[in-house]
Amino acid sequence: MKRSAFLLFFFCFSASLLIAQDEPIRLINPSFEGTPQDGVQGGTLPTGWYDCGFVGETAPDVHPQPGGGNFLVTKPAYDGNTYIGMVVRENDTWEMISQRLSAPLVGGKCYEFSIHLCRSEMYRSPSRITNENVNYTNPAKLRIWAGNGYCNRAELLAESSAIINTRWLEYNFKFEPKQTYTHIVLEAFYRTPTPFPYNGNVMLDNASDIYPIPCDVERPQVVDKEPPSTPDQPQPPVVADPKPAPDQPVVQSKKEKILKELDKDKIREGQTIRIDKLYFKADSSSITEQSYPVLDEIYEFLVENPSVVVEIGGHTNGIPSPEYCDKLSTERAKAVADYLILKGIDPERLKYKGYGKRQPIDTNRTAAGRKRNQRVEIKILSLNG
Repeated sequence: MKRSAFLLFFFCFSASLLIAQDEPIRLINPSFEGTPQDGVQGGTLPTGWYDCGFVGETAPDVHPQPGGGNFLVTKPAYDGNTYIGMVVRENDTWEMISQRLSAPLVGGKCYEFSIHLCRSEMYRSPSRITNENVNYTNPAKLRIWAGNGYCNRAELLAESSAIINTRWLEYNFKFEPKQTYTHIVLEAFYRTPTPFPYNGNVMLDNASDIYPIPCDVERPQVVDKEPPSTPDQPQPPVVADPKPAPDQPVVQSKKEKILKELDKDKIREGQTIRIDKLYFKADSSSITEQSYPVLDEIYEFLVENPSVVVEIGGHTNGIPSPEYCDKLSTERAKAVADYLILKGIDPERLKYKGYGKRQPIDTNRTAAGRKRNQRVEIKILSLNG
């Protein structure tokens, strides 16, 4: 009787261990619910999370604040009321948060984890180098670390691509730690490779539990939770043993060029070319995604012509004050230059300058004239480096 009772206890205990290993590892406050506030040095984070930032730097911010707060971040939370905003900075510092897990990540086992990420179109904050207000809107990425203490980055588990989306998307991660760990670190980091540190942001919300999974399971990294609905399509009939069609030449459709003047055989030193189809948020240097095709066209031109040196010049209409026009035109010119540099163009080949409202090309008395005056141009400084 005693032997039977012991065996029953042993099997029940073993079964409970196996079940526990398959239970999800839970995070405290995965939706980052807290008091909306600017991060300060030594500041507190939403319950469950610990600041792992650099000495002398502020903690991550909790959004959204009424009216966007000092950072002008107005994006609603994906889940609950608040979310975390983390930045990377041009002074080679970045933000990280950490927490202790409800159960360890076991070495050699596989797990899946998801979190909603996006980039804010506005994130105004003082530069850590010049102390002037700048827009921290360059894309950053999320890196996920494991360790055995708060802020301990012992093993990189996974990382996202650069977060260019400005609406919330679910990012899925699969990781297989080599060792067993008790803590997790979520870190904002620069898109790589990058020639220099820059100012950027990534927003975090609605993290999932961490689920044990078989190691052969694969998941798409980015999931759009609201895909457009499409009607069911009838399946095509099955055709048995079709005869192979004769080879046909593949005709590549040539992409229509936006900046037709930007041609090595046509340009000359001193020439100025307006950048068409370049769009910014109103009263901002934040470049919209609709601008990427023309910017990529400029990038490709500079790659194909490595001896060309250009100036990016920003211009405004004549309505605002001279100080405001100089500031906005300079920031927009710099935003274009930064985009090209981040893609790999040598900074020595890119100058930028804000001309404010000093060089109008049309009247400022009409809306159409003001729209023409508000522009960004490329000036060919040199064809020979």
